[in-house]
Amino acid sequence: MLLYQSMIKSKKPKIVILQMGDPILREVSSPVPVSKIKTAEIKNLISDLGDAILSQSDAAAISAIQIGKPVRLFIISKRVFGFDSDASKDKKNKEDLIFINPKIVKVSKAKKTLEEGCLYVRYVYGKVTRPEKVTLEALDQNGKKFSRGFSGLLAQIVQHENDHLNGILFTDKATDLQEISHEEYDEMLKNSK
Repeated sequence: MLLYQSMIKSKKPKIVILQMGDPILREVSSPVPVSKIKTAEIKNLISDLGDAILSQSDAAAISAIQIGKPVRLFIISKRVFGFDSDASKDKKNKEDLIFINPKIVKVSKAKKTLEEGCLYVRYVYGKVTRPEKVTLEALDQNGKKFSRGFSGLLAQIVQHENDHLNGILFTDKATDLQEISHEEYDEMLKNSK
């Protein structure tokens, strides 16, 4: 009985993804102090973000603010490298990409309009025009600074998540917003596999 009770206590609570209307989603996230990057608090937050992505079969990325932590951190799921032909060429990414204190430092003049959705407003999609390419500077989970360029789907994801850190939601920018039924959503997922 004692072993069973300790197993129950150690079970991690389910991560809640904030939904449309939650005022936290409109907050501007604070930078993560470099001295805190290697702490258990940030490691746990990164783990929670990974769990939140895994809880959603179609999730590509998530920012800390979406789980109620308004700090400048987001991750892109390693599964994106199976969603996008440009991204899948990058064979070195076998893990989630972690961005702490990200900053977009360069954008292309060329823009592209793509359909977007988000975990904060399920079954709603719209068209968003964003630069086709971006360069981003950030810190990794070890506090090491890096710079990386993104194009295609990854550029769109980076900009979408960076917007979250500034309290901006894709529905603020989207045109042709459409809501689909849960059944249509399930069918869309089934057909994308």
